[in-house]
Amino acid sequence: MIAWNTTLAAVFRRRTETLKPIARIDAMPLEALINIDRQKAALVENTENFLAGRFANNVLLWGSRGTGKSSLVKALLQAYAEEGLRIVEFFKEDLRYLPEVIDELRDEPYRFILFLDDLTFGETDLSYTYLKSAMEGSIESAPENVRVYATSNRRHLVPEYMSDNEGTTVKDGELHYGDSVEEKISLADRFGLWLSFYQGTQDDYLVMVEHYFKGVDADRELLMREALRFSAARASRSGRTAQQFYLHYMQRLGA
Repeated sequence: MIAWNTTLAAVFRRRTETLKPIARIDAMPLEALINIDRQKAALVENTENFLAGRFANNVLLWGSRGTGKSSLVKALLQAYAEEGLRIVEFFKEDLRYLPEVIDELRDEPYRFILFLDDLTFGETDLSYTYLKSAMEGSIESAPENVRVYATSNRRHLVPEYMSDNEGTTVKDGELHYGDSVEEKISLADRFGLWLSFYQGTQDDYLVMVEHYFKGVDADRELLMREALRFSAARASRSGRTAQQFYLHYMQRLGA
């Protein structure tokens, strides 16, 4: 059993079928995450409601790669651990063990975020049924002290094809999806709060680069030119790309 009074986060390990305490937590402070103020404010409000015992949603953070979805969830731990927040990371492949883990967490005096990173389900993958039960319960109600925060590049967590729309009809002015689409959307619908993340503009990217290089003595004009070349080579202007450029540049400087 995990000693949650001294453990802030854990990850499920399939081989041992147990939760493993995480000693070194990879988390940035909330204030270090920039250009996602709207998403940050909404997630913070939901998390504070959760910690205060008020109504709080399960959250789906979806959108472009490298835009801060995972970093934002992990940053919550640094901000709210002293208020009783804990994080349990789970992988999609292990969801069949989720009911047993939920049983372990249900009566703990802490508030748990069940963190599912980069979540997506294949067309024939039915493991999402375990997640549905964890979020809304079955004959046993869902635990009051657990919320699911998931990140994904897909809005509905599953691949969507043109053929899925073949059974769609319009009746009395309302759109009625085919069975295959309804089944896929039913999982995403269990997330009461959806937060979307998009690649920023070139100016947004340069602001993030400048943020990383704050206090670094470097030719700013040259730095920005190199940052743009770096992002063009990766076809990305995300926060992750800005961080990678910073690490690349500082390594060149021998810092």
